[in-house]
Amino acid sequence: MLTMYSTSWCGYCHRLKAQLGREGIEFKVVDIETDAAAASFVAGVNGGNEIVPTLLLPNGTTLTNPSIGQVKAALAG
Repeated sequence: MLTMYSTSWCGYCHRLKAQLGREGIEFKVVDIETDAAAASFVAGVNGGNEIVPTLLLPNGTTLTNPSIGQVKAALAG
């Protein structure tokens, strides 16, 4: 399943959540402000920066602040 690392205040995260929902793509959300391990993971895959949204795909790869098109292409490929 797709995992979205997010914060409660991130506008880009809210937009991507809505787009994923409209596309019927299942995902779980992890708030990096309440989960230190998640914050460390996000920083680790983004050069030390806690950039959200960061997505962890089922194949183990990540996408940082992707468009819905990039997400769909990554899931299809």
